[in-house]
Amino acid sequence: MLVLCSVLLVWMMNQVWSHSWIPCTDLAPLDLLDQSLAPAGQALPPQVHVVQSRGSRGLRLDDAVGFPASQIFIGCDRFPAEFSLVVTLKVPRLRSKVRQSRSLLWLVCPTLTPPSLFQTNHYIFSLLKEGSDSLLLRLSLSKSRLQLLTAPPAGQSRLNFKDILLDDNRWHTLILAVSGPHASLRVDCGPVLELTQVQSFPNALRTSDSHFIIGSRGTRRGFSGLLRQLVLVPGSDASSRLCPSQNPELSALSVPHLLLPSPSHKDTPYVSTGPPPCSRSDGGRLWFSSQIKTLFLCDGNTWNVLLHNQQRLDYVEDYQDVLTLSETFDVEVFSIPSEGLFMAAANRDSSPGSGIYRWSSGSFKLYQNISTEEARAWRSFSIQGQMFLVVANFKEAEQEVSVIYRWNKRRKRFLRFQTLETHSALDWEAFNIYSHSFLIVANHRRGSEHNIHSVIYRWDPDTQMFQENQTLSTSGAYDWEFFTAGSFHFLAVANTFDGRTTVISSTVYVWLDGRFQTFQNIPTVGATDWESFEVDGRVFLVVANSQLVSGGRPPLYTINSTVYELSMLTHTFIYYQDILTHSAVDWEFFTVGDQKFLVVANSHDGSSYSLNSVIYRWKGYEGFVAVHSLPTIGCTDWEHFTTEEGSFLLYSSATSRLSKVFRLRTY
Repeated sequence: MLVLCSVLLVWMMNQVWSHSWIPCTDLAPLDLLDQSLAPAGQALPPQVHVVQSRGSRGLRLDDAVGFPASQIFIGCDRFPAEFSLVVTLKVPRLRSKVRQSRSLLWLVCPTLTPPSLFQTNHYIFSLLKEGSDSLLLRLSLSKSRLQLLTAPPAGQSRLNFKDILLDDNRWHTLILAVSGPHASLRVDCGPVLELTQVQSFPNALRTSDSHFIIGSRGTRRGFSGLLRQLVLVPGSDASSRLCPSQNPELSALSVPHLLLPSPSHKDTPYVSTGPPPCSRSDGGRLWFSSQIKTLFLCDGNTWNVLLHNQQRLDYVEDYQDVLTLSETFDVEVFSIPSEGLFMAAANRDSSPGSGIYRWSSGSFKLYQNISTEEARAWRSFSIQGQMFLVVANFKEAEQEVSVIYRWNKRRKRFLRFQTLETHSALDWEAFNIYSHSFLIVANHRRGSEHNIHSVIYRWDPDTQMFQENQTLSTSGAYDWEFFTAGSFHFLAVANTFDGRTTVISSTVYVWLDGRFQTFQNIPTVGATDWESFEVDGRVFLVVANSQLVSGGRPPLYTINSTVYELSMLTHTFIYYQDILTHSAVDWEFFTVGDQKFLVVANSHDGSSYSLNSVIYRWKGYEGFVAVHSLPTIGCTDWEHFTTEEGSFLLYSSATSRLSKVFRLRTY
């Protein structure tokens, strides 16, 4: 087994989030209002009227409209367990009524207790069982309350937001987000109102043989007021897509095309998610799809693609074999201004050390050799225009140190700059918070003791050196990942082993009051890598799980690695998706055009180091789906980079001197 390289660990405990992950739709906004209308070019239902009010268009429904749920839930019959609803409406003053029998008695004898008022519910939408019309789900509005109701067979539950005053005859946009027992509501991008219920929203609300009803008042009578937007966003809090907004009362995610302002001339393009009408009179008109970022031209009959410059990944091809000085645990690709692209290889052998390679004439060529002590990782960073490299030396010695090197512009070489005490170091992370520069080392063990401190160093502008700033307790630390979410700064450590077992927790820290403090402990089984990334404003963390070791049982290498998402409702990372891996050591997130990918470094399956490492593509509500398999040998690290020659992936091998570059072919 590789010395700390095929690495210990991890099958991520799914206890952080209790419900099953079930792909039902993609994450594109689902326009319920548009689905209920006639297709473009056909007449509107007679009960539907387009009304202009306060400068914007809305629909007045004299009677309810609807459509079958199977129209949007394709290939699955379950309502998303996490979702947002975006509603734009304009409601006149709603009146509370009294029950007639009691009101007459009260008028005759006013000394009696006044009758209780009851409020007419105006149903924004309902999901009903076909045939019996039994209720499954309903969003309703009364004079001072917004309610989301689920009913049998899912088990009845109510989310009630009270004192919500919307009946002022003005436009308002509501964003209701639901995740398990948590719900939040924003009105016109205002303050977030939060509710927590004892009972979670059902994760198995079946939609087979059901239909949506849009706009009614208890019967099929129409909705009082105007509806402009009604959008379901599965698996996401839509607030980040809409807020802040210059016009929060009319924030738009997806509005039916017939409610959009008509262009005054053909040179003004439509902008919407769905296609507007394209008839003979529209010939020559432009339409920009905000969903797929494509410009279309109407030829008088159909919309034709006019401009779409986003690349798509087609296939991956073998490009270059990189012969390294010895087996390689990690590669770091970086650029030096006016010098070009470089790659640092963390090589196993102390002699001859580790190699620095330069990209020249379309390939990596050895540029410099640096003496290292069983190097495990490199990290590049810059401070005030100066370029640095720091190496994590793993070799145990009487005095263990890792070394920072600085680029010398005159000699065009990296020269030794500063040494820092480390203990079987496996990783460095460099980051900036405000105007301050930091380094943190992953100290793996000291002798046989794995429960030790990892150290944060801060750049001192006076001494022009790094000084110790803070220590954090770690257990066999293997990797650090720094990332930001909004205005917050985080560090995540991959804890591998505590001396007895790999069944331990890894910790996410948050920067508060000038230091890092514990934010969340996530159960892991010996983590080796964290990779952070964002998709459409959503923040994710994925852990590389390598090896399960516990209780004297044989090690288990083929286990799940896990993707987590930062929930804006619970303010924690929650389980999102499991991906089966084979002693995974590294994840790399990259994009091609507007496509998002993850590639995993599969290093060992218990019998062989010759395995396929896999590229996964983000496919919306389906999460990450395998799209390419790449043959690798003892793969421990991936790096994505782009040059004039194209887009590439580079992997390092810890069992061979041969690392490899793949080219990403696009179309």
